[in-house]
Amino acid sequence: MKLTFYEKRPKDKNIARIVLREGNESVVGVQGGKKVIYIGLGDGLRLNRRKLVSLARKVVVLAKGAKISCVALDFKDFVKNFEVAASELAEVLAVNFELANFEFVKYKSRPRDGWNFVKEIFVFGKIMPEIKNGFKKGQIVGGEVNACRILANTPGGEMTPKVLAEAAKTAFKNLPVKVSVLGCKEMGDLKMGGVLGVAKGAKEEPKFIIMEYMAGAKDKPVVLVGKGVTFDTGGLNIKTGEGMYEMHMDMSGAASVIHVIATAAKLKIAKNIIGLIPAVENMPSNESFRPGDVLRMMSGKTVEIINTDAEGRVILADALTYAKKYKPRLVVDVATLTGAALAALGQRASVIFSKDDSLIKTFQELGEESGDYVWPLPLWDEYEDDGIKGVFADLVNAHKTRYGGAILGAMFLWQFVKDDKAKAGAVFPWVHIDMAPRMTSIEGDWLAKGAAGEPTRLLVKLLEKF
Repeated sequence: MKLTFYEKRPKDKNIARIVLREGNESVVGVQGGKKVIYIGLGDGLRLNRRKLVSLARKVVVLAKGAKISCVALDFKDFVKNFEVAASELAEVLAVNFELANFEFVKYKSRPRDGWNFVKEIFVFGKIMPEIKNGFKKGQIVGGEVNACRILANTPGGEMTPKVLAEAAKTAFKNLPVKVSVLGCKEMGDLKMGGVLGVAKGAKEEPKFIIMEYMAGAKDKPVVLVGKGVTFDTGGLNIKTGEGMYEMHMDMSGAASVIHVIATAAKLKIAKNIIGLIPAVENMPSNESFRPGDVLRMMSGKTVEIINTDAEGRVILADALTYAKKYKPRLVVDVATLTGAALAALGQRASVIFSKDDSLIKTFQELGEESGDYVWPLPLWDEYEDDGIKGVFADLVNAHKTRYGGAILGAMFLWQFVKDDKAKAGAVFPWVHIDMAPRMTSIEGDWLAKGAAGEPTRLLVKLLEKF
């Protein structure tokens, strides 16, 4: 999508004008022989960032619905209606214009009259350089979120661990990011029993993808860990047909981490950032790991497999252990980890966990600022007694109760973060994002069906400000 800036409103009759007005109705109409996109501002209550996100997306969705390829907006109309700094307003608009204009059409036949996308948005008024920079930044962020959505939407037959590793290299072409990929031998030398154990049943070999963007002098890095299960059948504890649909998106955390780092590099964020992705397929075969198997993890801890469909936490555990080598100032893992997270929150926000209340507050604030909303659940010590301790191993990968599944999944990961030798505390500050509720877009998001690309925007904001 092209953004063009003018001092005065374009007179071309083929360019539809955006008009903000009172009320809840948003429609496409005609005024003076020209198309107009009327956007209702709502019930007159304070217009916050959440409403701005929806409004920006509505503009594009309505234009596409009316087959309008060019629209024009008066920037001061938005400035006077939203209590947001002008440069930030420009960024939010550009991000959400890009997100709403996206559709995953890679496998569709091209229509005779071409794809129905908005090609150009004209922004008119007194547009200062900082506002133009805000629009430019928003387009970069929106473009990388959409690239994340493309990765996550790609069918499992074409998105193997090897292909995911190559996709990471492609994402960083001409960017100052070093990519290293470990194979079975290297992971064996590191004793990554979790990653190797989960991958045993698959023909496709696992990969451990390491991405290093070092632009922060001697500062300690932020480490981002993304779950990279490129297809999850559930293994021998196989999913139902309905439950297996969309499980090519079980690498959405990995896709987000890749494009968060690409965004950071394009925005030239002066931080040291590491990305770690354990990439596997979880397949049933005569070689698969089995219920009752005991895996020895990279940390040395042992895990009894109760359910092979709780594989994500197993591979993430090895990645969290590997993260310690960087002596990070923060580790954030991102995973479509549990269906229980959806049961807890619905599909409007991702679940976050941390032992650090200040980090919880920071993530909630950045969620509101970015549009990738999050909400915390508890991670109290008492949950360690609710079913993660093993009988025949140190830990079990699936709990014996059907309650609190998202919490117990996070508590399992905490065992690979905390310092067992200390009375309390962690080896490093840590946040776990269970993004399962936001894996795909839902009605009311004003986005195309498929991957939502979250929490990419949130993590970019984190890297900018933390």
